[in-house]
Amino acid sequence: MWLRALVMKIAAANPLWGAPRIHGELGKLGVAVSERTVSRLVRRPTRPPSQTWRTFLTNHVATLASIAFFTVPTVTGRILFVFVILLHHRRRILHFNVTENPTAAWTAQQLVEAFPDDTAPRWLLRDRDAIYGDAFRRRVADMGIDQVRAEPSKRQQTQKGKNRANTVFGD
Repeated sequence: MWLRALVMKIAAANPLWGAPRIHGELGKLGVAVSERTVSRLVRRPTRPPSQTWRTFLTNHVATLASIAFFTVPTVTGRILFVFVILLHHRRRILHFNVTENPTAAWTAQQLVEAFPDDTAPRWLLRDRDAIYGDAFRRRVADMGIDQVRAEPSKRQQTQKGKNRANTVFGD
């Protein structure tokens, strides 16, 4: 009983310490206990359950739009950047435009043209590309849109939109 209280007190005072560190500190104090026992006694912080990616899409599909860039090489060797806005609830491309040199201001203007007046979605799904700079983020915030940035490890989040755009425009 006293061991549990001691382990919980050390863990509460040092929230970044795990069982191996607490075990080492107890050893310095002369308390003989295994690391496994300490790991069983350390309370893990409880987190509220987070919705899965699929649940998020199901819950917010009516108010969700995605944006993506993809490149198209030309016959002359130039690279064109295609910007696409997809509406998920209709499963269609809402807006697209092509440029040789995309900037954050240009990208933000495309968003304004795609969503005039108060037609902007609640959520905007995008990747973590550097093209979405400060000018873009400010314009999106002014429009009242919350951005959802795709995780780097979750390529399937944005890949579906790019696949749909490639199907429509050709690969």
